[in-house]
Amino acid sequence: MKLAVLGAGSWGLTLTWLLTNNFDDVTIWSRREDLTEEFLKTKSIEFPVKVKLDDKVQITSDLKQAIEGADIILLVVSTSGIRDVSKKLKEAGIKNNQIVVNTSKGLELPGLQRMSEVIEEELPENNIVVLSGPTLAKEVLKGLPTAASVSSKNTEAAEYVQKSLNVAGKFRLYTNPDLVGVELGGSLKNVIAIASGFVDAMKLGDNARGAILTRGMAEIVRLSIELGANPSTLYGLSGVGDLIATCSSPLSRNYQVGYKLGQGKKLDDILKELGSVAEGVKTSKAVCELANKLNIQAPLASVIYEAVYTDISAKEVINKLMNRNLKEEEFYQFNV
Repeated sequence: MKLAVLGAGSWGLTLTWLLTNNFDDVTIWSRREDLTEEFLKTKSIEFPVKVKLDDKVQITSDLKQAIEGADIILLVVSTSGIRDVSKKLKEAGIKNNQIVVNTSKGLELPGLQRMSEVIEEELPENNIVVLSGPTLAKEVLKGLPTAASVSSKNTEAAEYVQKSLNVAGKFRLYTNPDLVGVELGGSLKNVIAIASGFVDAMKLGDNARGAILTRGMAEIVRLSIELGANPSTLYGLSGVGDLIATCSSPLSRNYQVGYKLGQGKKLDDILKELGSVAEGVKTSKAVCELANKLNIQAPLASVIYEAVYTDISAKEVINKLMNRNLKEEEFYQFNV
């Protein structure tokens, strides 16, 4: 069996390291300008994560070579690059029997499409699977255990990926038939993670963080159900599981964005300092547009969008959230 990993960022490198022993052949692909001579020679890298890949791992900037003979193609690129890489896969001669697994969490702008929808538009003949859950790369690289969900319109494809990518004792995978819910849970929680980092930087306390996570989850549920998600999914690994991990850990890039915003730093400086993509930044814009389109209230996402894209002060952010009109606390009613 062969695995092709497209994207040599922190999660792409981590997945390559984690899954190498599951496959006979492993190839990681990245743009030529992102591959250093030292990395190509030693298969070791210090940034964005510190990792040493196995000698059998091939590293290339030739996409056709990377995917040739691959049973599974992991897409580990930023959401803004998904469509372009999907088009390149078609040009590179991807076969219909090759399964494409997307790991990127976000929504495409300006179309507001989920990543599986974007990939399906470009590669309609391929089975597309989504991998999502609480998967902080640096913890995975330490060998610490985690669990995640895989979802697809094709049940057999999801089960094949589940068995192929499961790593005993380290990476436990569950299938979930709710593709919409799995994708939206993983995408929308990044906005709440920015809010969580902001709260911690402002030293607002655990009570405030608990309120942010709870009210943030209410926004995720409202939006996701309107878009066709099963509410139960949002209380699973790709929903509340991912939310808890991302909102509680300084290892999360989205948390770091919020933390640095709370310290008064500017977005451009923050992203330069991080040196990697924080999907919650663009997702905050997408969520606000979705909420307006669907006529759904998303006050937390709205104020985070302002914090990210305008010069609103940290004090104004808190005042906007705390001084809204009083209302009843609503919950989604499950059928029992």
